[in-house]
Amino acid sequence: MENRIVVGGAIVHQGRVLAARRSAPAEVAGRWEFPGGKAEPGETETQALERELLEELGIRARAVERLPGAWLVRPGLELHLWVAGLVSGDPRPLEDHDELRWLGPDELAEVDWLDHDRAVLPHLARLLAAAPAVPTAP
Repeated sequence: MENRIVVGGAIVHQGRVLAARRSAPAEVAGRWEFPGGKAEPGETETQALERELLEELGIRARAVERLPGAWLVRPGLELHLWVAGLVSGDPRPLEDHDELRWLGPDELAEVDWLDHDRAVLPHLARLLAAAPAVPTAP
């Protein structure tokens, strides 16, 4: 049987990445992840990620680049993590999360990541550190 793909999005905005704290299920509640969900039949990974981020956070995002690696979340479910850019909206924890935090490259170790999300942090830290600073409005 082929694994079903689960997509997670490392949403990068103004040199920071969005982390989401799980509220369910109980075995992962309180730990942090890159939000996302299962791809539906016939959906590409990028379509699935963009749909899931709208449903879970109320934002429009664009999948940009798949991060290296794939992880078996549980039998039959394989996680692929993507870098995504925030297109519009202000992220809110609408489903499965109870807190969100924007983290800079030096803050990534401040939260208790799920193991598979933690695996991409070195790559993500390099990406964030290399990103040009985005000016803020006065």
